[in-house]
Amino acid sequence: MCVLLLLYLTVRSLVFAPTPARVSLAGASMGTTWAAVLNAPDLDRAGRSAAQVAVQSALDRVDTTMSTWDVDSEVSRFNREQGTQPFAVSAHTFEVLRLAQAVSEQTGGAFDVTVRPLVAAWGFGADARTADNPPPPDELAAIQERVGFEHIVLLPGSEPRIQKALPTVEIDLSAVAKGYGADLAAQALRDLGHSDFMVEVGGEIYVSGSRPDGEPWRLAIERPEPGTRTIHAVIELSNRALATSGDYRSFREAGGRRVSHLIDPRSGVPVAHGTASVSVVADTTAVADAWATALSVLDADAGHALAEVRGLAAYWIVRAPDGTYEASATSHFPAVEGPQDRTVP
Repeated sequence: MCVLLLLYLTVRSLVFAPTPARVSLAGASMGTTWAAVLNAPDLDRAGRSAAQVAVQSALDRVDTTMSTWDVDSEVSRFNREQGTQPFAVSAHTFEVLRLAQAVSEQTGGAFDVTVRPLVAAWGFGADARTADNPPPPDELAAIQERVGFEHIVLLPGSEPRIQKALPTVEIDLSAVAKGYGADLAAQALRDLGHSDFMVEVGGEIYVSGSRPDGEPWRLAIERPEPGTRTIHAVIELSNRALATSGDYRSFREAGGRRVSHLIDPRSGVPVAHGTASVSVVADTTAVADAWATALSVLDADAGHALAEVRGLAAYWIVRAPDGTYEASATSHFPAVEGPQDRTVP
């Protein structure tokens, strides 16, 4: 059967799906776009509308609790707090923070949601500074004094709460929230009785069941080149998630050089090693999302070693000194078709 590339290609991961029996949905939330494909040949207009509403509602729920762009979100209100009193949050926000803290501990702080003020200082995020020059070392040193995942305390219970151990600490859950949103959207579709579908949020993807031809879903990883849409490799997945993090879409100029939006919380500066992108396959999109970011902050050697120890399915594309790309994967990553260079229209 002919396999067609879906028209709503994302900036980081690409999705293949055959045309028969396909129901396509799309929308916007969380500062990005989302898309879903359902293997549902008998879905009527009412069922399609219900699926659209279910996915949109799930994503908007995450947006209204975790967005740093929404001044009324739980995360924004927590960031404005200048005390150490417990702060009530939704079960969703608490779960995302619990995952983030676990990944922080397992990476020695390479992943850290308290990196928010450093991200802003380098010109990214909701409070980005606009200066063309890098922040001076003394400013970075002052900011780093209030960065550290150990400054956040989680208080589980029937009414979960979080607490600042340091009054000036701030959090940014964007490295997990899109993935978590994709998981909620997938659950919303399951609750409607769907078992064969793909849902994608800002490049993070969860696939369930199979395509209309009964085969696994085919997902493509982009070649990490700014300004191009080229397929690097293709994998097949079912009932799993794929997330990719890289430095080739979000960057800016500072002090005459390109700086990545990926900030190493341990050093306070953007990552500058050769890793162009890391793709992670996991059981949930939130886990894949968090680990893709974490492994992108670590250099490829350290990240590969850690991923093998943790049993992670991860795939690196690394820039060689001559400008070419080298790919490697852990033993747990699915079989890869490629690498290949196919331009996306």
